[in-house]
Amino acid sequence: MIRIAPNNVKIIGTIVCLAMLWPVTAWLSPFKVKLFSIVTNAEKHSDTIPVIPKNRNRQDTFNANKTDTSLLSNKKDSIERVRIDSLTLSKDSLDAPVKYAAKDSGVLMIDSKEFILYGKSNVAYKDLMLDAQTIRYDQESQLVKAYGGTDSANSPINKAQFKQGSSNSISDSIIYNMKSMKGLTKNTYYNEGEIYVNAQVLKKADSNIFYGYRSRFTTCNYDTPHFAFVTRKMKLINNKIAVSGPASPMFEGVPVPIGIPFGIYPIYNGRHSGVLIPAFTVSEDYGFGLEGLGYYKVVNDYWDVTTRANLYSYGGWMLNILPKYIKRYRYTGSFSLSLQNTKALNKSVITKDQFTSFSTYMINWSHSQDNRARPGTTFGASVNFGSTKYNQTLLNNPYQNYLNQLSSSISYSKNFNNKANLSLNINHNQNSNTHLVNLSLPNASVSVMTIYPFQKKERAGSLKWWESIGVGYSGNFQNQISFYDTAGTSFKRVLDTAQWGATHSIPVTITLPQVGPFTISPSVSFSQRWYGQSIMRTWDSVKQKLDTSIHKGFYTASEVTFGINASTRIFGTFKFGHGDNTKKIRHEVRPNIGFSYKPDLVSKYFYSTQVDTTGRKVRMSQFDGVVPGTYSEGTFGGISFGIDNLLEMKVRDKKDTAAAATKKIKLLDGFGISSAYNLMADSFALSPFSLYARSTLFEKINITGNATIDPYVVDKYGYRVNKYAWQAGSFKLGTINYANIAVSTSFKSKSKSGKTDKDRLQIDPFLTPDEQQRQLQYARANPAEFTDFDIPWNLSLSYSLNYNRLPYRDTAGIATFQNVITSNMNFNGDFSLTEKWKIGAAGYYSFNGGGMQQLSMFITREMHCWQLAINVTPIGKFKTFNFTISPKSGILRDLRINRSRSFSAY
Repeated sequence: MIRIAPNNVKIIGTIVCLAMLWPVTAWLSPFKVKLFSIVTNAEKHSDTIPVIPKNRNRQDTFNANKTDTSLLSNKKDSIERVRIDSLTLSKDSLDAPVKYAAKDSGVLMIDSKEFILYGKSNVAYKDLMLDAQTIRYDQESQLVKAYGGTDSANSPINKAQFKQGSSNSISDSIIYNMKSMKGLTKNTYYNEGEIYVNAQVLKKADSNIFYGYRSRFTTCNYDTPHFAFVTRKMKLINNKIAVSGPASPMFEGVPVPIGIPFGIYPIYNGRHSGVLIPAFTVSEDYGFGLEGLGYYKVVNDYWDVTTRANLYSYGGWMLNILPKYIKRYRYTGSFSLSLQNTKALNKSVITKDQFTSFSTYMINWSHSQDNRARPGTTFGASVNFGSTKYNQTLLNNPYQNYLNQLSSSISYSKNFNNKANLSLNINHNQNSNTHLVNLSLPNASVSVMTIYPFQKKERAGSLKWWESIGVGYSGNFQNQISFYDTAGTSFKRVLDTAQWGATHSIPVTITLPQVGPFTISPSVSFSQRWYGQSIMRTWDSVKQKLDTSIHKGFYTASEVTFGINASTRIFGTFKFGHGDNTKKIRHEVRPNIGFSYKPDLVSKYFYSTQVDTTGRKVRMSQFDGVVPGTYSEGTFGGISFGIDNLLEMKVRDKKDTAAAATKKIKLLDGFGISSAYNLMADSFALSPFSLYARSTLFEKINITGNATIDPYVVDKYGYRVNKYAWQAGSFKLGTINYANIAVSTSFKSKSKSGKTDKDRLQIDPFLTPDEQQRQLQYARANPAEFTDFDIPWNLSLSYSLNYNRLPYRDTAGIATFQNVITSNMNFNGDFSLTEKWKIGAAGYYSFNGGGMQQLSMFITREMHCWQLAINVTPIGKFKTFNFTISPKSGILRDLRINRSRSFSAY
């Protein structure tokens, strides 16, 4: 026996163990006498390697080592040297180095071929890690035995801990064969991914298969788990599946007198195909239902498909097919097809039918291309197209129930060596209230880089003014179809609405050097529009209505503008006293003024026609309502002007200990007004004023506002009169045609862990924007399932006030205007009642639309490895109640208790 290290001396070594030590010992054991003879001779002869004559070449030396024994001297140790030169490893040696350490000592027993480590020992072999109080290795049987120990109080210390890859186990004792990878452990706590198993006996059949006896299965990482499934027998296959015999649940150590005949628990890492378990629901309108029943299929490394279905007892159903695809550094996207057959209980007194039935559909496609895939070329898609009633009949989705606008866009762009750009687009928008659908397909845009025809290829010194003259080109080609998504709309009628148009623009720019504090920018522009039809409107005096006639053909209209603009920046500061925290206020003014001229080239397309029974006539263009739109009538030669303001304050920074430390606070991010005056107009020369303002108060409250004011007086029908508002007897700026004020803010406490939002919120980089939006909608509809207990409280508020002056026809058929005011508020917040309980609410309140339109509340309980969630929607299109208690682990996400009910509010 050889003691390698004295007591309390740590050993850290890398040995071939047992890959080298034991084979050498085993091979030399028949020659122990000769071994000591070699050592003795080695002491006598410093050179134990044969001396090769200098005149021999390398090949001769190689051959001599194989067969020629004449090179050996006749000394007594010649045979021994030959045997050492032909040393080979034994069959029972290990095939990789072993790293080991022991706090106490290591003992090597040559006769029994055993190696023992004492005191907080550690052995590493390939991907195996073994820690224990005592580790014993038998080289002949290649068995490793590991045990824990006890301290002076007889408490267990340094239990045997075994790690291999992603699996980890802690046991009272371990017996492991390092050659066959088989082992046996007792009182083992085994961990594989999210699974935790405690077994009285755990047998490792090979590197991937385990058998457990009297086992406890859970996903709770506590020594005494909050819940577990207790079974007599269990089999685990690494990264695949766990299977148990009859099992019964246990909560907080208390057995529950119910059981399951067997258990199958998938423990795959990564994607795998499988059945999606549904949730039960009860709806007053749809009956009993199963929601979310489906199948997930992994097609290959780049594709997968999720299929889900909702089934209801009244006969309604919904089917959703969602393929997703991704290729890293190339593209990512998803496609969704939803078919919905609604059969709801009829609550209307108008019809006697028991049920209301109709079918709807929804198509979603999202695609994004990585910028590195094809530099200079981009392709993207965001498609949301479907029936106008689809969103209105969705259960448990209050936000989508009120989504009245759908829009889509598919775009492709190509850059031609920075000389020209081509863009192709397909656009779509539809309104669920009016049922109007607009399709623009395809639209093409072409732009050419500005060319400087007078600029020399090789120039010296500064540019002459004429050398800065640049000429560009941009073209836009449009195709549009408009129709109503109602029954009876035929394909022929849809084609009748098709129209096309194009816009060509050739801008000429001149860049002049700055004149003092002013920047001067002259410009000349020519544009032409092509039309595929014209529209004539005439008053029918017999039927007392306005008739419309469409004429197909090819029409053109042109426009030329000349202009020069000047802008500058003016700064002013106001300093405060030395004792004030406010150091100074800085005001920046950015005025601009421009002179422009536009001859009237389109007056031949305008005409006057009667529009109502009062005999009032209105000037119209035969291209009103035609793609791409009409030019304005009349000659314009006038002045455009505007002013923008920025106001900020410099104050003392209280967080900085330096005496002169300051920080900037913006009081007004921007405030401005703009208008124009036509010097050549005989009436209505002054254009409406556009005002805007935006600010962020205290870095928390965002305020934006804008308005359009018409400076002229209006008659009793709301139409303009050629007289300024301030000339009407009392001071008045004009008539407000549009105004909007929006205020939003959010407050939240600091996180308990001190982590930032970026650290706490993990965003999947491969989700498309549409998928992120859908996940956000689901989180909003089920807030209790996405509660962040790290933030004790948070509150978000937003308020919007809108005013519009819109045209309409009264009951007598007279065209006039009406004022429409909308005012609403959104709120969302939650706070923790205790460290484990949290409540919250989100809602939408309309001040002019009948009060609270939508209200959702939730309460949730954090239970470490479980979560309880209650979602209630007492106000909304659908009133819902949902109770869910489920494990947090993704492996057991379908093992949940769910109770859901819903019914329509109308």
